[in-house]
Amino acid sequence: MNTRVATALSRPFTLGSAKLPNRIVMAPMTRAQSPGGIPGEDVAAYYARRAAAGTGLIITEGTTVDHRSAGFLDGIPRFHGEEQLTGWQRVVDTVHTHGGAIMPQLWHVGIQRPAGAPPFPDAPSVGPSGIALDGTSGAGGTMTLADIDDVIGAFAKAAQEAERIGFDGVELHGAHGYLIDQFLWERTNRRTDGYGGDLASRTTFAADLVAAVREQVAPDFPVVLRFSQWKSGHYDARLAADPKELEAVLTPLAEAGVDAFHASGRRHWQAEFPDTGSDLNIAGWAKKVTGKPVITVGSVGLDTVFQPGSLSGANAAVDTIERLLDRLERDEFDLVAVGRAWGCRSCCTRICTAPDA
Repeated sequence: MNTRVATALSRPFTLGSAKLPNRIVMAPMTRAQSPGGIPGEDVAAYYARRAAAGTGLIITEGTTVDHRSAGFLDGIPRFHGEEQLTGWQRVVDTVHTHGGAIMPQLWHVGIQRPAGAPPFPDAPSVGPSGIALDGTSGAGGTMTLADIDDVIGAFAKAAQEAERIGFDGVELHGAHGYLIDQFLWERTNRRTDGYGGDLASRTTFAADLVAAVREQVAPDFPVVLRFSQWKSGHYDARLAADPKELEAVLTPLAEAGVDAFHASGRRHWQAEFPDTGSDLNIAGWAKKVTGKPVITVGSVGLDTVFQPGSLSGANAAVDTIERLLDRLERDEFDLVAVGRAWGCRSCCTRICTAPDA
């Protein structure tokens, strides 16, 4: 590690009660290697290797909350149930033994759940308006207010359990066209009640969910929210057309209790709003409009973005991180998440939902 890299990335960082030894984060990457939703000893060993190698913070693969429509594969870990939480306890303890910090990513896939998918094939696919990411209706059921309360409660309970078994914080998956993001995006949210309508109203579900999580954990227990402009298969999608709209989306979430934002962009070097004359990426803008710490992510250390061929053996070449360091040194963002370059090929044997990693 050269002097510049060491100086920039090896600085410790404090996020609430989490004391991180450096600025390197392992990005969440779906592995589907937990039969019955139970993370086994192999999962603990997988994350422990990353901690032993010096990762400052590990954010786990998405793990589903206690709602029957939350997941779509039996091998995706769950964050509810005695056996499942015992498995996660083993993961936490093993990572801590190797000096790492770890947060679970709490997840509900929403309308992206195929009909009849495991682990609960009789559960319906649900979303804010029953509208798929491509804008077609009839993709699933429209959530009732009772459904919304149930899901919010499931996230809050999962966060409470995460703190109880020793995790260093939680990340809420609000990106990539999954449930929280479906409420934020005008294409998938056509509700006419308080959870839909204009941009401010579409943030209500996410803000209520964050507030419920915040109530169930200690004041200094870190709550991170991952968000993205793009959606799975819809890379040109936008929640916010300009910085003012981004501020309108993120400010209510910060006020509800988000401690840090994980801004999921596919290219860390890309200016998010070039018409402003600024070269800030999406993480930089999130920090600018909220004042909160941010994690950047997007093809770090590689010369190409994630492509479908990555799952069939196509490789990206190694690239320098000089542009990344330039931005980090001027405090455009605080932490740097790495996916593919941090072991993606060893885990994504079935599925990958980290096309920005």
